[in-house]
Amino acid sequence: MRKWTLRLLLVLSFALPAWAAKQKGTATLKDLQPAGITDKKNNKTQQFDFTFDAAGNEYVCRTKDKMKATDFVVGNDLSYELDNEKAKLKNPSGKEAKCAVVRVEKLAASPRTDAAK
Repeated sequence: MRKWTLRLLLVLSFALPAWAAKQKGTATLKDLQPAGITDKKNNKTQQFDFTFDAAGNEYVCRTKDKMKATDFVVGNDLSYELDNEKAKLKNPSGKEAKCAVVRVEKLAASPRTDAAK
């Protein structure tokens, strides 16, 4: 009985942080840019970089799957789900894009001013 209790505690200690890592919410799409080049041998699908703010950070994530750039309009809201280095983005009409987070930047609480010049 004691072994099972220890195993259960061990499993829960690893599983609980993994469940807590997901973030969900809505954000405004700040930028959408094509990334890299396409050629017929290696990569036939154009990749895109999404930039959006969420939970005090600015995220840049890159798509791997085929998608239409016109489905995601800069300045419109989108819903996001972040799970460590993976993200799912969905526009208001329901179109979804899966991407990998390639950059995270901490947003400043307020703009800095130089007092000593």
